Amino acid sequence: MTAASSDSPLPSDRSFLQSLAAMLGIALAFMLIALNTSVVGTAMPRIVADLRGYDLYQWAASAFLVGNAVMIPITGRLGDLHGRKPFVLAAVLLFALASIACAASQTMVQLVGARALQGLAGGMLLGVASACVPDLFPDAVQRVRWQVLLSAGYGVALAVGPWLGGWLTEHWGWRYVFLVNLPLALAALLMVWRYFPHIVHHADGDRSIDWLGALLLTLAICALLVAAEYSQTLSFATLPSLGLWVVTAALVYGFFRHQYHTRAPIISPELLDNRGARQLMMLGLLTGLTMFTLIFYTPLLLQGSFGQSPHEAGVVMTPLLVFITIGSIVNSRLLPRLHQAQRLIAWGQLGTMLTCLLLTQVDASTSDAWLMTVFGLCGFSLGFQLPNLSLQIMAVAGRRHMGVASALAQTTRMIGSMVGVGVASVLVNALYARQTADALARYHISDAALVKLLSSPQILIRQQDQDALRALAQGLGLDTAPLLEAARIGLVSGTHAAFLLCAFIAALSVVISWRLPLYSLRRLPQREA
Repeated sequence: MTAASSDSPLPSDRSFLQSLAAMLGIALAFMLIALNTSVVGTAMPRIVADLRGYDLYQWAASAFLVGNAVMIPITGRLGDLHGRKPFVLAAVLLFALASIACAASQTMVQLVGARALQGLAGGMLLGVASACVPDLFPDAVQRVRWQVLLSAGYGVALAVGPWLGGWLTEHWGWRYVFLVNLPLALAALLMVWRYFPHIVHHADGDRSIDWLGALLLTLAICALLVAAEYSQTLSFATLPSLGLWVVTAALVYGFFRHQYHTRAPIISPELLDNRGARQLMMLGLLTGLTMFTLIFYTPLLLQGSFGQSPHEAGVVMTPLLVFITIGSIVNSRLLPRLHQAQRLIAWGQLGTMLTCLLLTQVDASTSDAWLMTVFGLCGFSLGFQLPNLSLQIMAVAGRRHMGVASALAQTTRMIGSMVGVGVASVLVNALYARQTADALARYHISDAALVKLLSSPQILIRQQDQDALRALAQGLGLDTAPLLEAARIGLVSGTHAAFLLCAFIAALSVVISWRLPLYSLRRLPQREA
């Protein structure tokens, strides 16, 4: 059974303008996540330089992602049971408060904590935002058409983010990349409060939730994060690291086993047993891994190895995010016309594989025009993947589990992003360390202070560290140019290895997506939105 609150018209009673206003409110809320991702990514090299915290570089991303991954499925289930409007409002408000906390951070530890809080709010929002569209538009063809507005808003925020983040960082300071969220949050709050209806599903059924399952899920995701982090510092083969992976595997197994035996599962066993849903969840995980690795480590490559400013790096990366929107719009036009629309994901993965291979060939001599072309192709390819992962898993799940299915698409992508950051960090740090160690050995350098300065890529983005390196080198009668060049080569080698891994994962995704079950809208009657 579905009911609407007394002050909100039912879907069939709303006018076009009311529907448009409601969708704009959800799109503005959704844009918060996209803007935060793209703005912060460009500013992160400067942030870690200012707060002297390169060792926690990946934690600033991982803390946000783990909050997302924990809250998305829980909020997806709660939204199905109690309606999505209260959770959208609460998430936007919490996100704004967390953004203020990020801007006020004085240390990297404080920033990581604030980012975790921001991640919880973002997870709440992602858990319900996509499922708001079928609430407003039950008809599948209408849903695809209106989904473009959500994808376009998300893409615009992604596109503006790198340029805006670079400009704010250079001219106002990195703290403003978090404060820029506040006007958007205020507008989203007002529009959702005023225009989005409070629609509740299953009002007469069981409205409980599996809190033990939620705890197991939280522990499993946190254990995954800790295991990935410690594997970087302890090496995977050590007993403590292996023990953490065993604990993680046990918690994951315990969570899924519990879902089959609890009265009110977070993830319905019907979905877990569905082959198509499992394939789409795996694709979400792999897509998140490649996408976030590209977004998070490309700014470090451009600023650290190629010497670009935050603003220049933001401009170069802008096509990656602009063309996600363009790809999504083209995708929405193709969907109703194709008998095997599920193949669009495979086409997108092919494009991602090609662009990742091209990125392994870029260096400091590569022109900005070519970089922007490659990033544009990568974004266009992602535009065929991101909306389809959500649309197809919701079609597989059916209306009863639509919120949970939408949340699963987001959760798997966030977990993939978290794993991707960890794996990319291992590759980047290992190859960087090998290159700088070879340079130190070549010049017979053993000075502890100088070795410490070269121990992380922070030396390439923090001017104070470079000045300190020159002062130490002069005292020892050394030239710093070869040392800094070795550090740049090490960072390039590490990021190239991460891009190559992304290409391999995209190839694996093509194989999986080619076997997806049939998904087509051609048989449905087409009505105007």
